[in-house]
Amino acid sequence: MTGTSSRRVAILGLMLESNRFAPVTTEEDYLNRVYLAGTEILEDLNLPDPKLPTEIRGFIGAMNAHCDWTAVPILVGLVEAGGPLEHAFYQATRDEMKRRLEAAMPLDAVYIANHGAMVTTEEDDPDGELFAMVRSIVGPEVPIVATLDLHGNVSERMVESADAIVAYRTNPHVDMRARGMEAAGILLEMFTGMRPEMAFIRLPLIPPTVTLLTESGPYADIIEYGQGLITDEIANVSILGGFAFGDTPKNGMAILVTARHGGGVARAVARLIAQKAWDDHERYVPHLASLEDAVARVVEAGRHTDLPALILADVADNPGGGGRGNTMWILEALHDANVTGVMVGVIHDPALAHEAHARGEGATFQAIFNRHEPDEFSRRFEATARVACLKDGECVGRRGFYAGRHMNLGPSALLVLGGIQVVVISIRTQCADPVFLEMMGLDIARARAVVVKSRGHFRAGFDEFFSADQVIEVDTPGLTSPILSRFDFRHLPRPAFPIDSRVDWTLPG
Repeated sequence: MTGTSSRRVAILGLMLESNRFAPVTTEEDYLNRVYLAGTEILEDLNLPDPKLPTEIRGFIGAMNAHCDWTAVPILVGLVEAGGPLEHAFYQATRDEMKRRLEAAMPLDAVYIANHGAMVTTEEDDPDGELFAMVRSIVGPEVPIVATLDLHGNVSERMVESADAIVAYRTNPHVDMRARGMEAAGILLEMFTGMRPEMAFIRLPLIPPTVTLLTESGPYADIIEYGQGLITDEIANVSILGGFAFGDTPKNGMAILVTARHGGGVARAVARLIAQKAWDDHERYVPHLASLEDAVARVVEAGRHTDLPALILADVADNPGGGGRGNTMWILEALHDANVTGVMVGVIHDPALAHEAHARGEGATFQAIFNRHEPDEFSRRFEATARVACLKDGECVGRRGFYAGRHMNLGPSALLVLGGIQVVVISIRTQCADPVFLEMMGLDIARARAVVVKSRGHFRAGFDEFFSADQVIEVDTPGLTSPILSRFDFRHLPRPAFPIDSRVDWTLPG
């Protein structure tokens, strides 16, 4: 420790939710979103709408309010969910983090802001490797606190390397700032002598993404139950549903309980939560609407304006889970049905967006979606379209997951296909914020139906227009389908529910 006057706390993170079945994530993907080192991190944080993860802002705000400290920025990368990270780029980033950490020593603490579900093309647990690397540099006595997405897949190496791990508690994720503040609070307690003990239990339960909402359902119930067990002895309870598409040996719902002292209280609380979660495991089976039923409801909503408007979630093509944001199943079916009053966003198709910009506003042409058919789900679709609006894609998130964050969707275009208005973008992004449509001049309140390339984060962004009973989760093919039996899992522990219909499990001793 460097002393008690001014604490030196390193800040770093490499955030990626890796879908094993999606195309490889590259350096370019990070450079298009967030990849900052050293003073670049502090410069971004001083902007009115920074790009950095919100939890880092929460951590820094809490530290500023309660501690005489110095932030030591190392390196932070953030990217939309995608396939495994290209290993050479991961190694280069890891080595740069190591170099900067070693140069920054001595340190009083380290804060790690990772997602927790990253894999590379060669490594199944890069999060754990990064955690262990940090520990090897700072030694056993320097506190390490971390925040993770609740979709993180937790490894023993991560738990062994950190003093405390704090995971998001809301899905859609709207509590990142609060969780960063919570991690800072634990660190501040450690500065005054608290020595936490963390318990970890993993269940053979791999919940499909749509079953992990925290407003209602089994995951909401277990989150509430866990928070109800917090006492003066318990500093944090984190219950991570995990990310099935990571397909790793560390998959499975993870229970993490951090106590303020040893003696086994953390383990006792973790066992209670794990048993309660397993008692409810059969509730983690998804129920989706067929494409035919969803289209029929949109047709009816267009014909009868007294019916409530609808929002269709294309859960199988969620860029926030590694989907490419470009499958045509829903758009093509709606177009064939001659629907009216429909908005679709946001379709990732750089070639089409570029062509629309080249043709200019007002142009009518034969729009070709997925002209290169990048994967088995992203089939080609053609339709006559009019270019209604063109933008550079720069915006600031307005609500929910992206609120207050500077976003860049790349050159973007609004295309009109009969009764459907489609927003096409150049940088793959989940449609979780209404600003992605509003920046193109669309009035969402006038739509009879909106289709979003999103699994669940749209709920926090579009809830001012659509209540929960107006949401339709549509069953279509895609890289993020909640029907897990459709995937060839090769690495995750088996048996695991609901991939396997019958799983016997008892609490470990």
